[in-house]
Amino acid sequence: MKLSRSLVIGAALAMCTTTAALSQNLRGAGGASQAHPSTYMYERFATYLEEESGGNMSLSLIGPEVVTLTQVPDALQSELINIGNLLPLFFASDFPRTNVAGDMALIGRLSHAMALAMTEFVVNCDPCQQEFRNKDMVFLGAGASDPYVLITTTPVRTAEDLQGLRLRSGGAPFSRWAENFGATPVNMPVGEQFEGLNQGTIDGTMSSIVDMLSFRLVDVARYVTDVPLGTYHVTSNFTVNHSTWAGMNEDDRATLLRAANRANPTLTDRWGFQLPEAARNAVAEAGIEVITPDDDLLEASNAFAASDAESRISADDLAGDFAALVEKWTAIVEDLGDDPVALSERAMEEIWANVDLSTYGV
Repeated sequence: MKLSRSLVIGAALAMCTTTAALSQNLRGAGGASQAHPSTYMYERFATYLEEESGGNMSLSLIGPEVVTLTQVPDALQSELINIGNLLPLFFASDFPRTNVAGDMALIGRLSHAMALAMTEFVVNCDPCQQEFRNKDMVFLGAGASDPYVLITTTPVRTAEDLQGLRLRSGGAPFSRWAENFGATPVNMPVGEQFEGLNQGTIDGTMSSIVDMLSFRLVDVARYVTDVPLGTYHVTSNFTVNHSTWAGMNEDDRATLLRAANRANPTLTDRWGFQLPEAARNAVAEAGIEVITPDDDLLEASNAFAASDAESRISADDLAGDFAALVEKWTAIVEDLGDDPVALSERAMEEIWANVDLSTYGV
């Protein structure tokens, strides 16, 4: 979706009057509603930016009534915003190499490990960096969801229960999983899940438990089957307009990076832990049955995830690079735990300390 002409013109006029102050007062957009975890993250980022800069840099938040998730690229390129929450999976043709990591979704089990693996992957992936340069954007980190589950109107306890079900799929890995178990994947935007379940055009969805609240699935679903289906982790939480980044000195870039690095794990903390807990409380209050699938289904699901990943790795070296980073960060997260502060500090040591800010993204 393109930004309206008036918004673009307004952005241009704003830039004419504020260019000299861009490094001091940035305009940022999380692209989603107040309830979305990206808003939570951007509010914390604004605080961290002021702290890291000693009050010399600040952030003005632009709401979704002006810039939605689908409008973030246009808003960045028009310089209506200086920094925004970009989801590369929404723009697959522009970010095919970056999205290789998304095709490995089924191996996602630890949310923070997937987010940090994604961050290190993009930072060190030359073709991924080129994709961002082609769009005049700079990548400053990723986040991840909780592992997806099955949310259905019919109970799923065994592999046999999946036969013939119509399951909403958010991408190719989930479609492959459904087909492997004899279900029919249905490509459907996330916002249409409610009507799909309510009208019976789908029997279930492969989604975050958070969708019970975000899209009110708690009002139409009857069952949750806790079979881990992987994570959504192909995000670019803080995507900086190239001219904004290039116009900063190295000290200002470092300040912006430190604030982003502190805020990145807050998205995962919100999306992967805080909101799932609230959603499960709502599920319990609604009397929705939570099913632990039988061992055979769990084993078969995990085996398919592993074989699917191996097939991706054999076909693409970048998939192998990402898988190795998932293994690395899984070990780190299992050691450190899920504390966002500790993980942001480790990310600085493992990833960003090795980045030359005089050349990165320029």
